[in-house]
Amino acid sequence: MSETTFSRLELDDRGIAWLTLERPEVHNAFDDSLISELNAHLERLHHAAYHGEVRAVVLGSEGKSFSAGADLGWMKRMVEYDFEGNLADSRKLAALMHGLDTLPCPTLCRVQGAAFGGAVGLAACCDIVVASEKAKFCLSEVKIGLSPAVISPYVQRALGERQMRRYALTAEVMDATTALALGLVHRLAPHDELDAAVEAMLDILLAGSPQAQRATKALLAEVARAPDSDATREHTCRVIAKLRVSQEGQEGLASFFEKRRPAYQQAIGRLPVKRLHKLLLFAQRLDLAIKGAGALPAWDGLHDLALTLAGGRGLLAEMPASYRIA
Repeated sequence: MSETTFSRLELDDRGIAWLTLERPEVHNAFDDSLISELNAHLERLHHAAYHGEVRAVVLGSEGKSFSAGADLGWMKRMVEYDFEGNLADSRKLAALMHGLDTLPCPTLCRVQGAAFGGAVGLAACCDIVVASEKAKFCLSEVKIGLSPAVISPYVQRALGERQMRRYALTAEVMDATTALALGLVHRLAPHDELDAAVEAMLDILLAGSPQAQRATKALLAEVARAPDSDATREHTCRVIAKLRVSQEGQEGLASFFEKRRPAYQQAIGRLPVKRLHKLLLFAQRLDLAIKGAGALPAWDGLHDLALTLAGGRGLLAEMPASYRIA
């Protein structure tokens, strides 16, 4: 008998991971089971993104609502917990928020409807939020005698302290336009064009250097912690110096000054976009194998890569196992 799950994780041939909440019958409200599932997914994604197997993560959900926040049944059970039980529960939610916030690749949140309570935290932890014009957001906790405590660092970072005080203390509902103006949402789209807006943003992200995006995201987190310290200034210098001498950075700079596209773009510019992204992901997996950190056979992989660039189709490059997240 298969175990019931409330979420799914899928990886497409571009290296985009789609993490989807699947509890539409309860407006994708989350409980301890869903939180545990999401934490397990995020652990896998951290490993895969660190090794270049995932280019970006899209967090979304099925149904009319993005998420109603905490599940009512879970909240009833929490009433019976003592302090230690509630503390343990809260730490699992905190791990979820931190895990999402620190993924070493770009993250995009797709919000199609209502995002209440802890769901606002999920959105705030993502690098980019694309929302439907029908979306709405609410820090509703104070209305039931609670506080948006665990999500507060992330939501306050998105809204700013002044606006956070207003919306956390009043539990007012923010419509999509207000959320955009306050910085919680980055882009709005007509409801029936939401998926197209998500894909357009993904195309922009995929045009960037994976190595540079990972380094930049880590750098920005460090700068936020200590923006005006000697250690941060030294760290910023080391990050840019390391990127400048990297193979990817050297080629990017050379192509810019020579007014040409980078060499890899010239070689495979004739390929369809989806196949190009798939080939780049295969090259990243092959790089790991050459360094002893991947399972692909290196010489066979190099043969496949050359064959594909020449217009053929290498066997390994067509096998789903070559792209599987371990």
